[in-house]
Amino acid sequence: MTTELVVDVQPKEISLAVLEDSRLVEFQKESRDVSFSVGDIFLGRVHKVMPGLNAVFVDVGYEKDAFLHYLDLGPQYKSQQAFLAQLQANRKKTPSLSKFRMQPDIPKEGHIAELLAPGQDILVQIAKEPISTKGPRLTSEISIAGRFLILMPFSDKISISTKIKSQEERVRLKQLLMSITPKGFGVIVRTVAENKRVAELDNELKVLLKRWDDMLQKIQTAPKPPSLIYEETGRTVVLLRDLLNASFEHIYVNSKDVFGEIRDYVSLIMPEKTDIVKLYDKEIPIFDHYGVTKQVKSGLGRVVSIKAGAYLIIEHTEAMHVIDVNSGNRTRSQDGQEANAFEVNMSAADEIARQLRLRDMGGIIVVDFIDMNDGTNRQKLYDRLKEDMANDRAKHNILPLSKFCLMQITRQRVRPQTFIQTAEVCPTCFGKGEIRPSILFTDMLENKIDYLVNKLHKKKCTLRVHPYVAAFIEKGGLSSLKWTWRRKYDLGLRIVPSQAMTYLEYAFFDRKGQEVDMKEEIEIK
Repeated sequence: MTTELVVDVQPKEISLAVLEDSRLVEFQKESRDVSFSVGDIFLGRVHKVMPGLNAVFVDVGYEKDAFLHYLDLGPQYKSQQAFLAQLQANRKKTPSLSKFRMQPDIPKEGHIAELLAPGQDILVQIAKEPISTKGPRLTSEISIAGRFLILMPFSDKISISTKIKSQEERVRLKQLLMSITPKGFGVIVRTVAENKRVAELDNELKVLLKRWDDMLQKIQTAPKPPSLIYEETGRTVVLLRDLLNASFEHIYVNSKDVFGEIRDYVSLIMPEKTDIVKLYDKEIPIFDHYGVTKQVKSGLGRVVSIKAGAYLIIEHTEAMHVIDVNSGNRTRSQDGQEANAFEVNMSAADEIARQLRLRDMGGIIVVDFIDMNDGTNRQKLYDRLKEDMANDRAKHNILPLSKFCLMQITRQRVRPQTFIQTAEVCPTCFGKGEIRPSILFTDMLENKIDYLVNKLHKKKCTLRVHPYVAAFIEKGGLSSLKWTWRRKYDLGLRIVPSQAMTYLEYAFFDRKGQEVDMKEEIEIK
């Protein structure tokens, strides 16, 4: 299996698509003015104590206060607070955690009101982004993640990923990390550290310890809370850190700045893979070129086709996600209804595993499979979905099918689910149901070009339209509409087809790649 990452950088947003054998399996989109917050560490201030919930609300600078439960304080909470007090008391000298005397662990079933009070400073890390009406979820168990290791201050444990099965390798890694990890720190060894050399692990540990030291200096110089102490790297680099392995063959980026950032990171962690990072500089949108746009349109709607007429219906509620499996107009199997249901359900399991990753669905997911009476078939379906989700990085739990063929899945949710609007609103009537004749669309485009040249004094521009419209404009060679407009207005005009455009949608871009606002105003009644 080959893995590719396609990064589409636009002025207002950045989108990431992970392809496995050219099939879209992960898709993330975020605004460029919104930071990626999971993993960020803050010096916050307790705003409100809720004894009934055994939790507190902490001000970390978000619109809504963040939530911190007693169980997320961590056993070494008293040690962390004592160390924080030392840092804030002496802002000229940074204390060493290796020489710090640890405090006793807090009880597992204690009361948060005995430890925290309104107005108190506390060091916290974002565990979950704000979702729906909820603020961020916090933890006081600080961790700094690297590619091979996760550094855990105020701990003394060396934990090995359960996915490393070799007992000899587990013993080797544990003994190695115990010999190089300073006192006062614990380490979680990630799966990708398997069979890595001592030098690689030691170098990364030094990098993580340097980040910890930088954090301490920021705490000493930070203004009053809330203050950002440590910022997680960009989403592109975070995705690479968690995914990059020998199966990655290509990383395509359409921005020189982001290309440089990714190339520098890959050269740091996997020098032999530096050449897989490539800058995309063609006219056709990068997602169209690599087939991402079509897969997003077909795979992220309410109805998702499987094959041979079968389909899924995916509904989202505040509490859970519901997936309904339907055979549709699929031709019945000659072996009867049971065989037909089994065949459809097995195909649906493959697509459901993909959809959970693709949409980053979390929380409770209930799947209504087609009824099967044979217990052996139900077990095979359960095993198939477990196998399909084995590569899912999010923590998950799958329960066996009930007698009604319902399956319950829980999946870790750390950020809002990806939602893409696949239905297209008519760009001409804006949903009112009445449009001007489409045959006049090219006349309207010519009026826009006239305005660009004679009013805005543009000499070169790019027109991005639906592929069908682009073909119509360029049909006829030198006698086409494109060349007619170029000669008539003395304009350097390029036509770029874009699958992301609706049928009568258009966009003009200047020579610097900035969009020129030429859209029709929406009629308000």
